[in-house]
Amino acid sequence: MGRGLSLELSDEDDGFFILINKSPWWVKKSGQHYIEVACFAHGCNLRCLQCQNYTVTYDNVTLPSTPLEAAAILTAQRKEYGVDRMAISGGEPTLNRPWLIQFFQELHRLNPDPRARLHLDTNATVLTPEYVDLLVDAGMTDIGPDLKGLKTDTFMKITGTLDRGLAERYLKNAWTITKYILDSYYPDRVFLGIGVPYNRHLINLEEIREIGEKIASMNPEVQVCLLDYFPTFRRLSMERPSFTEIHRARETLLDAGLKTVLAQTVMGHVGS
Repeated sequence: MGRGLSLELSDEDDGFFILINKSPWWVKKSGQHYIEVACFAHGCNLRCLQCQNYTVTYDNVTLPSTPLEAAAILTAQRKEYGVDRMAISGGEPTLNRPWLIQFFQELHRLNPDPRARLHLDTNATVLTPEYVDLLVDAGMTDIGPDLKGLKTDTFMKITGTLDRGLAERYLKNAWTITKYILDSYYPDRVFLGIGVPYNRHLINLEEIREIGEKIASMNPEVQVCLLDYFPTFRRLSMERPSFTEIHRARETLLDAGLKTVLAQTVMGHVGS
């Protein structure tokens, strides 16, 4: 990857929307206008036709930044906007392990105060227990894995993965690593906020219920965020879920045994 990882900084509310839904619910109720600053890594191992950050994910023109450069810029953004949460998303930032570990090490060095929260947003398809441990040791305090379905067919539809065997491995890995994080780290050390996509064109309520039951069997207290997948990129004809649809999907997850479920909607986030 040359000097490092290509990425983009954003201070736009829309750029933060998915990330803040994977932040603790009590932070969102703090009344702050800005909750988190974020940078976005270019490149991804998935090919989601409704990618909500496709202009960054598929940008092959911007020069890459080093981990030290990226950490310094994000730290400056933290000071400018008066927040304590700093995040990296994508694309998929975990594809470059040495870069990401050094990024978190430097971000932690520049932000040693106990209020600082360092957040990784990931599809979790290539993470391993060893990799997670290295990231925690480097300073990562928050992680938001996406669980893009429970069935392989759903995962393939959402992610654009054409190789069924690869899709099965990716999906299994995302669930396995999520359970590893839940089993290995206490909330006072690593905050876990799970993302679950919803759009009736991609996943039905029965599978949403099954996802909720499986997560609840691991830990019913974990925060889960329903992500409103809307028409964009190569799925412009797909309808955006209505507030009523998202509300129904959220109730489905609560009925499945989960205690804390947020939802991204056309009217903003709702939930605890």
